Amino acid sequence: MGTVGRFAPSPSGRIHLGNILCCMLAWLSARQKDGRVILRIEDLDTARCPRRYADQMEEDLRWLGLDWDEGPTAGGPDGPYYQSQRTALYQAALEKLEAQGLVYPCFCTRAELHAASAPHREDGQVVYAGTCRRLTPEETAAKMERRNPALRLAVPDETWSFVDGHMGPYSENLARDCGDFLLRRSDGMFAYQLAVVVDDAAMGVTEVVRGADLLDSTPRQLYLYRLLGLEPPAFFHFPLLLAPDGRRLSKRDADAGLDTLRGRMTATEVLGKLAYLGGFNPSAEPRTAEALLADFGWDKVPGKDIRIPKGLF
Repeated sequence: MGTVGRFAPSPSGRIHLGNILCCMLAWLSARQKDGRVILRIEDLDTARCPRRYADQMEEDLRWLGLDWDEGPTAGGPDGPYYQSQRTALYQAALEKLEAQGLVYPCFCTRAELHAASAPHREDGQVVYAGTCRRLTPEETAAKMERRNPALRLAVPDETWSFVDGHMGPYSENLARDCGDFLLRRSDGMFAYQLAVVVDDAAMGVTEVVRGADLLDSTPRQLYLYRLLGLEPPAFFHFPLLLAPDGRRLSKRDADAGLDTLRGRMTATEVLGKLAYLGGFNPSAEPRTAEALLADFGWDKVPGKDIRIPKGLF
């Protein structure tokens, strides 16, 4: 089987430069190997991800010249391509994990988690202490009467290591650095970690390109791949694109949003400038995605976060 890449955005607003860089890197990495590209819309949180944002995202990607072989409007054998329509697959995977005795209900609220003395990661996330794993059946039944639980996956005291295609070796002890993690929220919404593993495997994805902020998600996902008997893809994590003042870009940054950029520059100008920041365009001159294929290489992409020079966009 050849290379299958994917771009899997969460359409909670108009795409920004960081999203575009992710899509461009995934597209170039797959196309350079004569591979296929899948567009998947990660809209599990339907309240935050209305369909109009997904539709606009497809139109924006077409404008940029970053095409795909399978996706919501293109169709394909691996649909549906909206995560909100794939919940039966996540439920089946959840039941497979439950059958292994590794899933348990968790009644901890967000406020309780952050108030606890449990260690916090550098990104502020709480390392779950396994509080509800230790509940007796009677305690669980009593709590179940008062509120709907989330569902967590018990993790082993085990170090997971892998070699990222760009960032190199990475290791994490699941129990110490992560803790038992969510599979389904208390409102019934499936968690990112489970959904992304199920979808990438079902769609035959062979390489995942995404931001370095998700690097530490990979050991959890590799654990899920093993438990579900699935073959993991290769992973390529790239440094984050930062605003000129050093902030992480978000959909709230109007100056980095494509709605603003499309009003003052062409698609080739946007791609050329991003490729320059990514290390594979000698200057910030305009380039099409096709033209960049000859110059792209993971060895050229920086290993540390990239700050956008003031005035470049």
